[in-house]
Amino acid sequence: MSTISYLTRIEFGEGQIQRLPEFLAALGMSRPLIATDKGLVATGMVDRVTALLKTPAVIFDATPANPTEEAVLEAHTIYKQGTCDGVIGLGGGSALDLAKAVRLLTGHEGPLAQYTLVAGGVSRIHGRICPMIAIPTTSGTGSEVGRAAVIITAEGRKLGIISPHMLPSIALCDPELTYGLPAFLTAATGMDAMSHCLETYMASAFNPPADAIAMDGLTRGWRSLVAAVRNGQDKAARRDMMMCALEGAMAFQKGLGAVHALTHPLGAIRQLNLHHGTLNAVLMPAVLRFNCEAIGAKWDLLASFFGKAPDEAIAELNRSIGIPSGLGAMGVTEEMMRYVSQEALKDHCHATNPRIATADDYLGIMREAF
Repeated sequence: MSTISYLTRIEFGEGQIQRLPEFLAALGMSRPLIATDKGLVATGMVDRVTALLKTPAVIFDATPANPTEEAVLEAHTIYKQGTCDGVIGLGGGSALDLAKAVRLLTGHEGPLAQYTLVAGGVSRIHGRICPMIAIPTTSGTGSEVGRAAVIITAEGRKLGIISPHMLPSIALCDPELTYGLPAFLTAATGMDAMSHCLETYMASAFNPPADAIAMDGLTRGWRSLVAAVRNGQDKAARRDMMMCALEGAMAFQKGLGAVHALTHPLGAIRQLNLHHGTLNAVLMPAVLRFNCEAIGAKWDLLASFFGKAPDEAIAELNRSIGIPSGLGAMGVTEEMMRYVSQEALKDHCHATNPRIATADDYLGIMREAF
């Protein structure tokens, strides 16, 4: 027996951002907090969105690359001071996850650690929270349709807060908002989306709809990521990549795996502040090799899809789009890897990898990816 559920309201297509006032009205939201980052402010994207509002904007623009509980609390204070009645997450996965955590605090007391999945927090999360619109400006995490907010808690651990109540009320997905995204961000976020599709497809749970969605997302990413990296204005490629990200997150309700069990604690290393999608890309070939014996026929299907061994295909794609050569090039040390190998065992994605890893296995994977 399997319980399979999908998801929330998704508005997808070029020009959908112009309908923002309509969506705000539908949710009864008249004074939203916009959670974003300074990079998007500098591009003029935030001004483009605030121009659609009927009231002066309330903005939090200090989202870190890996969102922290400290930043969430700061944004929540601005929410209360601004007498806001809803949240708009505008940006990549970090801004969307921070917005989700702010939304959680509109109906729950802190600290955030008590709501994490590994602390049994699912049962503590209820739906008496403000409405939220998620507006992605990258094609990566799929957080706009995900049940999770991944936050570095006050204790310094990067953990998932997961509940159906964490799903945004509306996911507003407009590929035009990604036109011109720099090549390195297109590559890193695109590999994040593709890693979601691959890990979900490999996960052992029985969920054929998730597998089908994951493979459609992987198909779109495989055919379009290089084109999107090379030409930020390629409309068809940008549309494919936004759908790849969306489908990756729709599918990973089934579960992720060893890549994410490692990238979460790696991303929590504050002195490095590493990009999540880049880490996923660097680790994926080694995790594919680790999972090969456990996924059986799926390995053969992936090999047929790629036209070569899956680990080789992803390694070649990484090289072609400028992903760093390995963890060592990103500043990761042996000491850090030993610490992460232990932390990965505590991550919520550890249990859904098709081959359960030990700490030594995780260390071996990272050394392969070094």
